[in-house]
Amino acid sequence: MPTMAIKLENVGIAVRDIEATIAFFTDLGLTVLGRDTVSGEWADTAVGLDGNHAKIAVLQTPDGHGQLELFEYVHPDAIETEPTLPNEIGMHRVAFSVDDIDEALEIAAKHGCHPLRGVASYEDVYKLTYLRGPSGILVMFAQELKKG
Repeated sequence: MPTMAIKLENVGIAVRDIEATIAFFTDLGLTVLGRDTVSGEWADTAVGLDGNHAKIAVLQTPDGHGQLELFEYVHPDAIETEPTLPNEIGMHRVAFSVDDIDEALEIAAKHGCHPLRGVASYEDVYKLTYLRGPSGILVMFAQELKKG
C-alpha cells in the first residue's frame, strides 16, 4: 500500500489578543517566524468563512520542530466561548517540555497565567501542570526528572 508523505506543520489557535499571546509564547522562548494579515477569496475558500480577515503570526519552538499559528479575527467577529475543559471533546491543549517547570511558571505568572490546580509528579518521571494561557488556551508544561 503506498504511503503518502505527511508531517505536522503547526497547531492553529484563534486568540482574542494576538499581541498578548505572542508576548506570552515569546517569553517562554518561542520565536516569531512571520506575521501577516490574510483576507480575500482564497482565504474565504481555504477556511470556509465569508469575508475571512485575520491577523496571523507563526511561532516556532527553539528546537525548530514545533510551530503555532495564531489568528486574531478582524472579520467575521471572533466568537467568545467558554474556555475548553480538560475533558471536553475537540482541540484540547498545547504541550511543551521544559527544562525548568518552575521557571516556566514564573514566566507564565508574569502574564497572569497560573496552574489550574498545581504541579504534579508522575512516577518520579515528570513534573507537569496545566494552566490557562492567553484567551483561555490550555497549556501543559512537563519537566522530565533526571534519574540520579
